[in-house]
Amino acid sequence: MRVMITGAHGLLGQKLALAFARETGDELLLTDIAPRTFFINKRFDYQQLDITQLSDVKSLVSAYRPDVIVNTAAMTDVDGCEEDKLAAWRLNVDGLKNLIIPARRIDNCRIVQLSSDYVFNGRTGPYDESSRPNPVSYYGKSKLASENAMLESPVGGIVVRTQVLYGAGYEVRQNFVAWVLAQLEKGAPFRVVDDQRGNPTLADDLAYGILKLVERGAGGVFHVSGPESIDRFSFAQKIAEIFGFDPGMISPTSSAEIGQAANRPPDSTFITLKFEAACNERLSDVTRGLERLRQQLRDGATHTDLLSDSRFF
Repeated sequence: MRVMITGAHGLLGQKLALAFARETGDELLLTDIAPRTFFINKRFDYQQLDITQLSDVKSLVSAYRPDVIVNTAAMTDVDGCEEDKLAAWRLNVDGLKNLIIPARRIDNCRIVQLSSDYVFNGRTGPYDESSRPNPVSYYGKSKLASENAMLESPVGGIVVRTQVLYGAGYEVRQNFVAWVLAQLEKGAPFRVVDDQRGNPTLADDLAYGILKLVERGAGGVFHVSGPESIDRFSFAQKIAEIFGFDPGMISPTSSAEIGQAANRPPDSTFITLKFEAACNERLSDVTRGLERLRQQLRDGATHTDLLSDSRFF
């Protein structure tokens, strides 16, 4: 197949590139907004692309004619989306629509659209794919709008909802685990909310799960996340334990006490049985995922060597 990955410089984009290169013989085109890429392995072609620019998207998609587009490009800063709604909509909704427009002219082209647990209000979970969305933030509203655009389009596709994504990559935006580790390394006590609960998801696992859904020709909505539900405070303590820090450095607090521009769902726990049945796969639980991340960081296999060294492919 010809596989096009948008947002390839992000954490999930990097992991997807590696998963497809390692597990398949597919032709890979990686795209991101940066004019140049740090991917230097010959398995990867790269093209600069801003998915909010329709003419550029049409030109590239029409010329490349992908069989699959995996759209990981998004504005994921939840508070930032609340403060700049226009930018959030342009990237999270219009960007996808710009991909759909040329894709519908390519026979059998499919799109994988990433979405979020933030499409739910977190008060009536746990949630499966048939649960009714009711977002409480603008980020969640923009992701729900992108889901609807994907599912109502004439292009075949998959909506993959995930949450609490973590992992290590090259020059990626800080995720929750990376933030907790940075705080622990400072050696000073800090607080983490105990009234937000969800399913931590190792990015490597999510990438592999998406690959399996694509290989099986799946369609519709899938919840793809770690199987274990845990609140952020307990998750932070587990991070400290696995990485050899003192969990006592972390104390609980509430969302109201720390104050955030956007509301968060208090409990957006996923039911992942549909994905597990479709792909006969189960993602890492909290302990296993953190242990794998610790080993990756010890091996140093998350930066340019992993992105360029042919032994990984």
